[in-house]
Amino acid sequence: MNNKDVVAKALYEVVQDDLTLEQVAQLLENPKSAEHGDVAFPAFSLAKIFRKAPQQIAADLAEKIDATNFEKIEVVGPYLNFFMNKEIISKQVLGTVVKEKEHYGDSTIGNQGSVPIDMSSPNIAKPISMGHLRSTVIGNSIGFIMEKLGYQPVRINHLGDWGTQFGKLIVAYKKWGSAESVKAEPINELLRLYVQFHEEAETQPELNDEARSWFKRLEEGDEEAMELWQWFRDESMKEFNKIYDLLEVRFDSLNGEAFYNDKMDEIVELLEEKHLLQEDKGAEIVDLSAYDLNPALIKKSDGATLYITRDLAAALYRKRTYDFSQSLYVVGNEQSYHFKQLKAVLKELGFDWSDDMHHIPFGLITQGGKKLSTRKGKIVLLEEVLNEAIDSAKQQISEKNPDLENKDVIAKQVGVGAVIFHDLKNDRLNTFDFNLEEVVRFEGETGPYVQYTHARAMSLLDKAGFVPSEEQDYALNDENSWEVVKLVQKYPETVLQAGEKYEPSIIAKHAIKLAQAFNKYYAHTKILADDEQKEARLALVYAVTVLLKEDLRLLGLHAPEKM
Repeated sequence: MNNKDVVAKALYEVVQDDLTLEQVAQLLENPKSAEHGDVAFPAFSLAKIFRKAPQQIAADLAEKIDATNFEKIEVVGPYLNFFMNKEIISKQVLGTVVKEKEHYGDSTIGNQGSVPIDMSSPNIAKPISMGHLRSTVIGNSIGFIMEKLGYQPVRINHLGDWGTQFGKLIVAYKKWGSAESVKAEPINELLRLYVQFHEEAETQPELNDEARSWFKRLEEGDEEAMELWQWFRDESMKEFNKIYDLLEVRFDSLNGEAFYNDKMDEIVELLEEKHLLQEDKGAEIVDLSAYDLNPALIKKSDGATLYITRDLAAALYRKRTYDFSQSLYVVGNEQSYHFKQLKAVLKELGFDWSDDMHHIPFGLITQGGKKLSTRKGKIVLLEEVLNEAIDSAKQQISEKNPDLENKDVIAKQVGVGAVIFHDLKNDRLNTFDFNLEEVVRFEGETGPYVQYTHARAMSLLDKAGFVPSEEQDYALNDENSWEVVKLVQKYPETVLQAGEKYEPSIIAKHAIKLAQAFNKYYAHTKILADDEQKEARLALVYAVTVLLKEDLRLLGLHAPEKM
C-alpha cells in the first residue's frame, strides 16, 4: 500500500457520507516540498458540500482523523498536510524488499499473456546505424518490463529483407560491383553501391525502371535474383549479429518481410470476400474514409504488393501463432499514419483484436541537430559508437581504479550500457542530440553514474559484512533516509506505470533519482557508525543495490559490483 492509499483510507473514514474512496484518492496531491509533508489534501472540493470555508473544513477534519499511521497532520490554510510515520513505513518497505529481493515490484497483471514486440528491423545490405539503436533498445527494455508485469514477451526482428531496394541493389551490383569487394567488406560495399545507385539515378531515371524490373523478377522467384538476395541477406546478418551481441539483445523470431511473401494472397482474398477492394487507376485500394483516413493502397497497378499488404499478413500470422494479448510495434514516429491505416483495414475485415495492437513511436537521434540518413550516406555506425564508448569507459576505469580485475568485461558493460542508458533516459517521443563525451561521463544523469552508485553501495555492504535477515525488523525514522525510503516504496508503482505507458524512461529516471538520493544520504550519514540503527541503515543500502540492479536490468544493462 503506498502513502496515498494510507491517507485516502484515513480520510475516507471521516468523509464517507459525502465522497467515495476513489474520489478522495483522486483529490490527493504530492507536495512540491518535503516541509509540506508526504501527501496533501486540498479541502476546496468539500466547501460546497459542508457549506463552510475550506480552512475551517481542513481544521475540522484534522481533529477527526485517526493519526496512527502519521507522525503528524498539519493544517496549512485549506490544506491538510500528512507526514507519514517513518518507522512504520520503512519497516514495512525494507522488510518487503529483503523478502522479495529482485522480485520486488513483480506483478501478475499480464496473466502470462503473449506480447509480440516488433523491434529493431534493420534493412538488409545497410549498416545498423544510430537510427536503429532506438527501436532495438526501447523494444528490448519494454520486453523486460512486460515480463516483470507477468506477460510473455516475444521479441521479433522484422528484417527489411524485401522490397524495391533489392532491385536497386542488384542493378548497382551488376553495373559497378564485384564479388571480391562484397566478400571483403559486405555491408560497407553494399552501402556504397546503394548510395551510388541513388546518385546515378538522379541523372539517369531509367535506372529506377531497371530496379523495379529486377525486383519483379525477385518476387517471381527468378533464380539469379534469389541467389543474390540470399547472399546479401546472409552477409548482412553476420554483421548485424556482431552488434546484437555487443548490445546483448536476443530475438525469438527473425521472420522478416520476405517471410510473408506467400501469406499475402490470403489477405487479398479476404479483402475480396468482404468486397473491400476497389479499383483506382489500375491499383487496388481499401476505402478508409469512415476512419477519416486516406485509402490503403493494397496492390500497385503493376500487381506489386506493398508494405501494408505484408503488415496485414504479419498481423494475422502473429495473432494465429502467438494468440497475443497485446501486439507492439516499436517503430519511428513518422510511421504513425501507416499503423492507423493497418489497424483500420483489420477492423474492416472484422478482426477486433486489432484494438490490442499498439504502435510505440519514438523520436529521432540527431547529430549536431541534423537527421541521420542512409540514402545520402550521412550515417553514424552503431558498431563504431559502441566501440568508442567501450574505449572511453576503459580509460576512465583505469584512472579511477587501476587495479580492478576484469577491466575489459566491466569497460564493455559500462561503455555499451552508457549508450543504451542515454537513449532510454529520454522520453521515447523526444528527439535528442547524441554526443559521446556526455554519454560516458561518470557524473551527471548517465548510465555509468547509476552503475558506479550501485558498485559504491555494494562495497559498503561488503565492508560491513551485512547479510539481510527476513526475521529482523529494519526501521528508520531520520529525515536523511526518508527520501530514499520513499523512492524504494514507490518502485512497484513505477514499474506498473512504465508498462502501462510503454515508457522505459520512467525506469531510467527512477534509477537516476534513487542514485542521487542515495549519494546524498551517503554524504550526510555515517552509515557504518556503531549504534542501534546501523543494521537498519545497511538494510536500506541493501534495498538500494537490489533496486538499482533491477532498474538497470529492465533497461538491458549490467550492474557491476566493482568499478
